[in-house]
Amino acid sequence: MISVLFAVLTSISNACAAVLQRRAASTLPDSDAMRLSLIGHLLRKRVWLAGIGLVIVAAICQGVALATGPIAVVQPIFVIELPLTLLIASYAFRTRLVLSAWMGVAAVTIGLALGLGAAAPTGGTETVQGFSWLPALVITGIFEALVIAAALRTRRNTRAALLGLAAACAYALTAALLKDAVASLEEGAGIGAFFASWQLYATGVAGVGALFLLQNALQAGSLVASQPMLTLGDALISIVYGVTLYGESVRTGWWLLPALLAVALITAGCIELARSPLASGTSPRKRRAH
Repeated sequence: MISVLFAVLTSISNACAAVLQRRAASTLPDSDAMRLSLIGHLLRKRVWLAGIGLVIVAAICQGVALATGPIAVVQPIFVIELPLTLLIASYAFRTRLVLSAWMGVAAVTIGLALGLGAAAPTGGTETVQGFSWLPALVITGIFEALVIAAALRTRRNTRAALLGLAAACAYALTAALLKDAVASLEEGAGIGAFFASWQLYATGVAGVGALFLLQNALQAGSLVASQPMLTLGDALISIVYGVTLYGESVRTGWWLLPALLAVALITAGCIELARSPLASGTSPRKRRAH
C-alpha cells in the first residue's frame, strides 16, 4: 500500500531528525527551557537545521500517507522510527548493535505487527463531519495545558517524559488536521480550496507547537525518558482521533488483550533502544575515547 510505504519513509526521516535535534538541544542550558530563546539558539546550529530539513521531508511523506490511508493505520507505523534510526546509525558509525538493542528492535517490530493485527483499523471518512473539530480542539487544548503545567513543576527525565507526551499529542493533532486539509485535493476541489482551508493553517500552528514541545522534551532529559512517551503517545492519540473524528473502527473486546501486550512490547523495546548511545546521536567509539 502507498500509505504504508510513505509512513515508513516518514518514520525514517522523523527518527533521524529526532537524533540530530537531540544532539543540538542537549548542549543548551536549562535556563532556555520553555522559552522562545531556545529556538533562537538552535537556529544557529547546523545539526539542528539538518534535522529540520528532514522534518520537512517527513511532513511531505506524511501528507501522502494520510491522503491514501486511514490515520489509525498510518500513525501507529511511526513507532518504528527509533529501530530504523539505530540500524542506520550503526551502519554510519560502522558499529555493531549489541544483543539488547537487537532485542529492542524485535520487541518494537513484533509489538507493531501484533498491535495493528489486533486493532485492524478500517473504514472511516476522508473529512471530519460538521462541527466535530470544536470539541476535539477544546479537549486537546485542556489536555495539553494540564500536561505542560505538570511538566513545569518537575525536572529532568520526568519533565522530558511529560513534554514528550505533550509533543506526541500535538503531532497527532497535526496529522489529523493535515488529513482533513489534503482531503480537498482528493475531492477534486483544487489547489485553491486546499490553501483556503483553515485546517491547513491550523496544521502549521500545531506543527510548530509540537516542534517547540519536542525541543524542550529533548533538552529537559534523556531520550530514554522522552522517546517512549513520544512514540506511543503519538500512535495511541492518533487512533483516538481516527475513531472519534474520522469514524474509523478498531476491534475491541478480547482483542484488547493482544493490543495491550503489543503496547507493553513496544514500550519495553523503545526504552531499551533509547538507552543506546547511537540513539542520542553519539558514536560508541567517541564515547569510549572520553
